[in-house]
Amino acid sequence: MNATINTARPGRPLAQAIPFPPEAEILELFPGSPGHNPVQMPTHPRSTAETGRDDSSVPKRSKKPVGGSELGMATAEYAIATLAAVGFAGLLVVILRSEEVRGFLLNLIRSALSLP
Repeated sequence: MNATINTARPGRPLAQAIPFPPEAEILELFPGSPGHNPVQMPTHPRSTAETGRDDSSVPKRSKKPVGGSELGMATAEYAIATLAAVGFAGLLVVILRSEEVRGFLLNLIRSALSLP
């Protein structure tokens, strides 16, 4: 069995770099919007003189960690909602297995399929 291996010749690389085509330029985001002024994030927070807002009316967040009885509230609420959903699903199964509901649904489907 003969095998050939492609090796680079002196002065000739195995692979050549292919230049990427230039990226498309966004001309406008929506009709009539200027495309030449891109939105830039500020490098420093604005002062109250620039924004015209007074930060004294904004409530400050507490640095105190939440603890005690507040720690597991979200988990307990999710568990209660899950149990309620399972109970509702069980109720729907019992209702849909009854002959009256099954007959009603079959008549509804038959009448919908027989419409002209």
